[in-house]
Amino acid sequence: MKTALLAAVIDSGRAVVEVAAAYQVAWWTVQATVTAAAVLLPEVDDLQVRRLGIDEHRYRRVRWFRDESGGWRRVEPWMSTIVNAASGQVLGIVDGRDSATVGGWLAHRSPAWRARIEVVAIDPSAAFKKAITEQLPNAKISVDPFHLVQLANLMVTRVRQRLVREREQRRGRKVDPAWAHRTLLLRGYNSLSDRGKARLRTVFASDDPTDELSAAWGVKEQLRRLLNTSTIEQARTEKMILGCYVLAADMEETWRLWATIETWWPAVEVLIRTRVTNARTEAANTGIKHIKRTGRGYRNSSHYQARILLTSAARRAA
Repeated sequence: MKTALLAAVIDSGRAVVEVAAAYQVAWWTVQATVTAAAVLLPEVDDLQVRRLGIDEHRYRRVRWFRDESGGWRRVEPWMSTIVNAASGQVLGIVDGRDSATVGGWLAHRSPAWRARIEVVAIDPSAAFKKAITEQLPNAKISVDPFHLVQLANLMVTRVRQRLVREREQRRGRKVDPAWAHRTLLLRGYNSLSDRGKARLRTVFASDDPTDELSAAWGVKEQLRRLLNTSTIEQARTEKMILGCYVLAADMEETWRLWATIETWWPAVEVLIRTRVTNARTEAANTGIKHIKRTGRGYRNSSHYQARILLTSAARRAA
């Protein structure tokens, strides 16, 4: 019976309450079976892991609470996921996304396990970087390229929004070519069709009188070229070109992006050399979201974590 209950929840991805009703047992019986199975998973310290990925996801919806002064306080219930970057297996989930919680999980690993870690892929997070630096003495940090391109896209969006506010004293509207094609501005130029490239040229010709939008877009595209290089020498050359683009653009938004690249440049070089990214970590987070949707959300974080660990282990074993 326990095997059937566990297979229905983990392998078939059904909700605990649905499985309990189907097998005519109590909800707690099914959940206790899942929790007991999670305890039997192999110890993380026994796994031969050399590359990690760390990323955060929101455990529950944003909530508002009143503080002692009577004001409202916003609470975002985050969790951090630690993943084997080679296999994609979730190794651990911790509450929060600060250096203390992630560092605490790493500190509980054995010295031999921590010494084996060679590379850790993260987004540009100072908290994660601090935890890795303190707890993993031999690990190099690789910054995830997706998040860097995301920052570049955010920079283009901020420039577009600022320009329309300065010129029209309002937000963008459908009549504005830059607003109407705002997603086109964020796509990689090499992925556009001939028609898409023509539309992009039309946007710059008709809705960019100061050339600031096209300059910001050029900085974004040059960053993408930098991240697609295969050697450190090529990356450094592309970085010099990127610096020239930023200097020519000379906008607060592009300088802010340049400062981020400079700060994280050692991690960018690790990325170019090892190509260790957070792709498997993001895939694990997608699976976690499916688990959360199946259960219509979770109130008990222990039950949530047990199901995530079991589902991830089962997928790797399949």
